[in-house]
Amino acid sequence: MPNLLQQELRKPHGSLIPWAGLAVILFCALWAVKSLGTDTAEQTRSRLEAEWLQARREYQHHQEARRAKKDLAQVWAALPEERDFAPLALGITEEAKRNHVTLPALSYKTEATAVSNTSKGLLQGTMTGRYEDLRRFLYDIETAEELVYIEDLDLIRSSTPQDQQLTFSIKIATFLRGEAGKQAVQ
Repeated sequence: MPNLLQQELRKPHGSLIPWAGLAVILFCALWAVKSLGTDTAEQTRSRLEAEWLQARREYQHHQEARRAKKDLAQVWAALPEERDFAPLALGITEEAKRNHVTLPALSYKTEATAVSNTSKGLLQGTMTGRYEDLRRFLYDIETAEELVYIEDLDLIRSSTPQDQQLTFSIKIATFLRGEAGKQAVQ
C-alpha cells in the first residue's frame, strides 16, 4: 500500500493529494465543530431566547394585573356601600326637587350580582316636569360623584296635554359594595 501511494504521488496530479487530504481533514474538523459546538450554542441561544420571551410575557401580565388591581381599587372606592343606598335614593329625590322635577313614587331595591360582595341597586318610578327641568335633572344624575347611571328612560304618553309637562318612567341603577368586599380588595 505504501508503494501505491508513492506511485500516485509521482503522477502529475500527485502533488494535489496531500492538499486534498488536508481539505478532507479540515472539512471533517469544520463539520465536527459545527455539529458539536455551533449547533449546541445555537440550541442554547434559542432556548434562552424562548425563556426570555416567556419571562417578558409573564412580566407584562404581572404589570397588567397590577394596573387592573389599581383600577379595580379605584372603581371599588367609587361604589357606594349598601348602607348608603337609602341616603342615595333620598339624595336623588332632593336633586329632583332642586330641579323642579317630581318623583312621586320612587321605589328602590337591590339585586344580587355575579361578583361577590356586590349588589345592584335599582331606583325606579315616574318623573314629571318641564323638558328643561328634566334635562337638567338627568344631566345632574349622570355627572354626579356617585357611580350612578340611567338604565332605562321611557316617555309616558299623556292623553291630555298639561302645560308643557312631560312624564317619564325612569330606572336608575348603581352598584353597591358590601362591607366584606372593601377589605377583600385592599
